[in-house]
Amino acid sequence: MIRRIDLRAASVAGVPSDYRSVVPRAELDVEATLDVVRPICEAVRHRGVEAIHEYSLAFDGVTQDDIVVPSSALSAALDELDPAVRAGLEESIERLRRTSEAELEPDMATSVVPGGTVTRRMIPMERVGLYVPGGIGPLISSVVMNVVPAQVAGVASIALSSSPQVNNGGLPHPNILAACALLGVEEVYAVGGAQAIAMFAYGAGPCRRVDLVTGPGSIHTVSAKRLLKGVVGIDSEAGPTEIAILADDTADAGFVAADLLSQAEHDVLAASVLVTPSEQLADDVEAELDKQVSVTRHVDRIRTALSGKQSGIVLVDDLEQGLEVVNAYAAEHLEIQTLDAGLWASRVRNAGAVFVGPFAPVSLGDYCAGSNHVLPTGGCACHSSGLSVRAFRKAVHIVDYTEAALREVATHVTTLADAEDLPGHGAAVRVRFDNP
Repeated sequence: MIRRIDLRAASVAGVPSDYRSVVPRAELDVEATLDVVRPICEAVRHRGVEAIHEYSLAFDGVTQDDIVVPSSALSAALDELDPAVRAGLEESIERLRRTSEAELEPDMATSVVPGGTVTRRMIPMERVGLYVPGGIGPLISSVVMNVVPAQVAGVASIALSSSPQVNNGGLPHPNILAACALLGVEEVYAVGGAQAIAMFAYGAGPCRRVDLVTGPGSIHTVSAKRLLKGVVGIDSEAGPTEIAILADDTADAGFVAADLLSQAEHDVLAASVLVTPSEQLADDVEAELDKQVSVTRHVDRIRTALSGKQSGIVLVDDLEQGLEVVNAYAAEHLEIQTLDAGLWASRVRNAGAVFVGPFAPVSLGDYCAGSNHVLPTGGCACHSSGLSVRAFRKAVHIVDYTEAALREVATHVTTLADAEDLPGHGAAVRVRFDNP
């Protein structure tokens, strides 16, 4: 079901030292999809809600009179929400709110010289658009992961959009609406895919344009974010989900298999990668996968993901080489199931989130760890972070100098301005001190 890649004695075998070229990875051609989403975004830009209605019919099979989700639908969805699901959401919200509040950075003032101060002021975005996918499954947890850090950051205006559903009267999934109501999000739209990103970026009908768009989605959503990131801020270009597990012979094969399977059920392009020096563990995990997949609900989807080129068991000489491999892979989710797991986790450089030991599965992070599950994919964890309060705030320097403080440094400013052949810059300082 799942292929193997043998990197043992890699230097002898001539395998490149940059493991990025040999570890499994899904092909996600965002660039090619730009040609598909460009006319959609342009139509929404120029024709607004009329174009959105056309795409809702074409892509979602929904005939719409309005893209706005009425407040009555939000209230009804919360009233009808399964009490157990509500309790789970409330716990998820509370835990994420704690970690989000801990991320808040205070303003910081630096006295550069007497009379000269630079203050870094942290300012929340004024308005954000949050996207929650509702295609293969209604990701109600993504409502929490997007909304909570935005609220803690102090964003004044929050709009959320999710795909309209034929079997929900053209509204998003009721659990998504219930989560919005639980969090106090009142501006909700029944718009999906690229047209939702364009609606946020340009504004359409009742939806005013936003400053930032966040949230995962299909390749069309990702492509629209890439296309419009010069028009609106974006969090990341999140592709199919992925898990990497660094494990040795102390790991429980049943746990490892279950965790690989858990991500594979997201999408046929989901990546599940085990990196291990233990051939016995590899054999045992394969046997467990055969056993566990056969009794799961989404058998075809999971088998397709596990047998795809993006998934595999990577055999390495030892955990040192394994660490090099997972750092090169830069997984969205990285589990460490080894002896001294905390020590190995402390040496990880590249991962969206790291899960330490046998009792911190990725599923915990998806819902109730207190961490955020909107994370960089496709190797972007080598330079990008997951969604957090920081994504919804920006730093502005406030420069405050007295006359004396400026006079003290005036010669340096004018000298540097002249060195760059920008005499007007120097003149702007000299004019303040030249005698009439």
